[in-house]
Amino acid sequence: MTAHKHEHYLRLALDMARLNLGARHGGPFGAVVVRNGEVIASASNEVLLTNDPTAHAEVVAIRRACEHLGSFQLEGCILYTSCEPCPMCLGAIYWARPDAVVFAATREDAADAGFDDEHIYQQIALAPGQRQIPSVQLLGEEARDVFKDWKNLDDRILY
Repeated sequence: MTAHKHEHYLRLALDMARLNLGARHGGPFGAVVVRNGEVIASASNEVLLTNDPTAHAEVVAIRRACEHLGSFQLEGCILYTSCEPCPMCLGAIYWARPDAVVFAATREDAADAGFDDEHIYQQIALAPGQRQIPSVQLLGEEARDVFKDWKNLDDRILY
């Protein structure tokens, strides 16, 4: 795909971000998912609209695109987003497996606007017991039994 086409779709994501400035549904973030030259999903940040901290533009666009495709994966798709994805969105992107991500603003640009995810990147690198929000592991053997049962299912679908 040519740079011109990438810029076209990226501008659509930026348009979604701009629309959200007036709507006040969340931060100034937008995303579109494109497959075979067709926009199959678009979204802006809906955190404030839905009181859902996971309703970032990328996650909402991924959800809509997957629903549209009837699949939990975005093979053959490109995700265009107005800003470099945060750690949560990056995780969702890797689970969805699009062919590529194209973004406009950097995470440093977002931090300058008040959306600083650097503390999350730092927390991820720490062991669970050292994180700011304590994580305690219990019932490991019982949990492993559930995984064992999962592994024994003949009709499981890996993702």
